[in-house]
Amino acid sequence: MRTLFRRWPLLTTLALGACGPAEQLDEGDFEFDNAAESVTIDTAATYTIVGVQSGKCVEVAGGSAADGAGLQIASCNGSTRQQFRMESAGGGYYRIRNVSSNRCVDVAGASTSDGARVQQYSCWSGENQQWSFTDVAGGAARLTARHSGKALDVYGRGSADGTAVVQWSSNGGTNQQFRVVPVTSSGGSGGSGGSGGSGGSGGSGGSDGGGCGLPTTFRWQSSGILVGPKSDATHNIVAIKDPTVIFHDQRWNIYATTANTSGNWQMAHMSFTDWSQAPSAPHYYMDRTPGFSGYRCAPQIFFFRPQNKWYLIYQSQPPQFSTTDDPSRPETWSRPQNFFASTPAGMPSLPIDYWVICDSANCYLFFTGDDGRMYRSQTTVRNFPSGFGPVSVALQDSNRYNLFEGSSTYKIKGMDKYLTLIEAIGPTGARFYRSFTADRLDGAWTPLADTWNAPFAGQNNVTYAPGVADWSDDISHGELVRDGNDETATIDTCNLQFLYQGRNPSSGGEYSQLPYRLGLLRATR
Repeated sequence: MRTLFRRWPLLTTLALGACGPAEQLDEGDFEFDNAAESVTIDTAATYTIVGVQSGKCVEVAGGSAADGAGLQIASCNGSTRQQFRMESAGGGYYRIRNVSSNRCVDVAGASTSDGARVQQYSCWSGENQQWSFTDVAGGAARLTARHSGKALDVYGRGSADGTAVVQWSSNGGTNQQFRVVPVTSSGGSGGSGGSGGSGGSGGSGGSDGGGCGLPTTFRWQSSGILVGPKSDATHNIVAIKDPTVIFHDQRWNIYATTANTSGNWQMAHMSFTDWSQAPSAPHYYMDRTPGFSGYRCAPQIFFFRPQNKWYLIYQSQPPQFSTTDDPSRPETWSRPQNFFASTPAGMPSLPIDYWVICDSANCYLFFTGDDGRMYRSQTTVRNFPSGFGPVSVALQDSNRYNLFEGSSTYKIKGMDKYLTLIEAIGPTGARFYRSFTADRLDGAWTPLADTWNAPFAGQNNVTYAPGVADWSDDISHGELVRDGNDETATIDTCNLQFLYQGRNPSSGGEYSQLPYRLGLLRATR
């Protein structure tokens, strides 16, 4: 957005534990194979995991795509909620990624207790998402969590559909033995016979970009207006814009800019479990949080794993940040702090719309300058949020409208590649998004879909869902829904969604009074 800064705080892990009565064991349970060997795992294959004792498949409950959804057993049905891929984590351990949700099998809260809940969660490097596969005879395997040394276990030796999967001390029981059955040895998300048919749901096989690769052309379908202004006794709001979004603790959380009738910018928070609830979700105005009065806007939220802390980045001339342990409680953000102690060398006169992304070594602060340039400053992961150095030009164009504002940068899942999006102004005055790729965050950016006629997202490649009126010519200041919420800003090209601001094409007037609303684009193939 104009004259603002932007972006995020990352996800925290769920601290879900469980306790219950000790499991009763048959006499035959104590049959250990001291000479057991590791099972051979093909990381190119898709598998079902079938309980020996129950004969039923491990699945994500309800086929949910949410962090924290539990694992259970159910009658095998060939659905992708019951299909998994294995990714090497080193040392003979694997992350187990669900095909349907693209989330990993995870011991909740990294618990080491018997009976701890096993769930799916955004994939990361934690040892509570790393499992070994040990041959226990008859083609079956015992799955052992790296962090706890405990076995994957069907709770209470149950065999009914919906019985929970937990971790438990290894006891040799058949409820701790599983057949790991290949579904396919290649292809994309669905695999052969899966929900996506031959080659998977997202394209023609391959593993790049999470199985779908990175398209060179894009098409989108838009929702109607999902979020509009909500005034109260002290906030007369005319626009809501510049959204940043996470899915945390079973709920969507959005932070966004608001504009009031006096032309003042601030921020608001809203939360809901399903996008259909977004229009009715109450708004919390951030000027109620201590230290947040005055001009602040264009937020970005992410979870910074090295510190186990959420960050909210925003524009306040200069760029500022706050932290919290719980992003669903907007009143808990710390008082604003500056990234820069003084104006750094190379800073443009009008820096706007800030975005933070980190690789394994460094964190980068990207922003635009209302001058046809995207800028970059960096610090080390160890020093973040301190230590940001001189500002350099990362991308530039002689036409300031071609690289205007609202930039964001992402890691592409399954690829050693990054994607940058920058808002531009087209020949009709409508806003649209251009895209660029690079192999490194400090590298050179190459155009991908970057023209008015063939953009990343704009009126020339967006249609509306059936029954939804064409409500905006602008595809303006938005953010891709990330595959997880951490500092790497990773996206899954099999499931591209873009939360954006738009407005009635017939509206006009002073910029702060333009009636921006939020809508959601979903990529179509």
